[in-house]
Amino acid sequence: MTVLAVDIGGTKFAAAAVETDGTVRARAEVALRGRGPAEETLLEVVGRITAQVPAGRLHGVGIGSAGPLDPRAGTVSPVNIPGWRDFPLVDALERMLPGRPVRLAGDAQCMALGEWWLGLPEGRPSRAMLGMVVSTGVGGGLVLDGMPYLGPTGNAGHIGHIVVDTGGDPCPCGAVGCVETVASGPNMVRWARANGWAGDDAKALATDARSGDPVARQAFQRAAGTLAVAILTTSALFDLDHVVIGGGVAAAGAILFDPLGEAIAGNAGLAFLRRLRVAPTSLGRDAGLLGAAALVLRQEPGVAEPSVPDLEAPGRVLSQG
Repeated sequence: MTVLAVDIGGTKFAAAAVETDGTVRARAEVALRGRGPAEETLLEVVGRITAQVPAGRLHGVGIGSAGPLDPRAGTVSPVNIPGWRDFPLVDALERMLPGRPVRLAGDAQCMALGEWWLGLPEGRPSRAMLGMVVSTGVGGGLVLDGMPYLGPTGNAGHIGHIVVDTGGDPCPCGAVGCVETVASGPNMVRWARANGWAGDDAKALATDARSGDPVARQAFQRAAGTLAVAILTTSALFDLDHVVIGGGVAAAGAILFDPLGEAIAGNAGLAFLRRLRVAPTSLGRDAGLLGAAALVLRQEPGVAEPSVPDLEAPGRVLSQG
């Protein structure tokens, strides 16, 4: 069976045709910035998949979207897509592929679910895992006792909007001093440029940091320190086993993960916090798409894998023993 997986981010939309075992048969990505209404980008990225995989072979649609969102209403209001406020994303996909089930969850929740399903090493299962996306924004998703924890509204895990500096910068979410105001790619670039760096984007910032530029390196150190606070706070609340981090900023590699590991080790006081394992995603950009596919695969009769939970009851966490 093949499902369409869609990943809605702040600067790009991605889609893939995914088989029951997690094999990605086709993949497409379209940049959002400067391309007109986001609905046109959605139509284009889905069209690129249906051009490679006939629509008749696609048996359902799973969506991971930047939030906030309302899974029951099927609407999304991504902070970084101002034109989408209570946008009926599920209805839009149902119109594009009528007659198929469409499931919606947060993009970082899908990333966490994809990593829990196919990314964790064999023999190292996780009873409590946080998946993070550090990119245009900072998102998160929790998988507890094998079940995604969505919260009553479907928005649990918004780690990017933990307030870490009450005197900090305003966040587009309406709060002040959120993790995202320091550790997202655009805000790292904004801070670096305000302090004398002359580059254009987060990719250039990472390149210059690796080359030793002091401002670029400090931008990554600030982001790492802020992410460490958020990760340790979440781990103190949920007794995490693993944190898996993906996204464009995380792709910078050691220039982020080295100071992040140092900050976590230096501030993890309690013994159960020191057992935490933090690593980059092993699935790369496919993690969110695989998790989105899993939203549909779990609910199809006769499909044994992936062994993922029913997401129809947000807020429930069920022990698997």
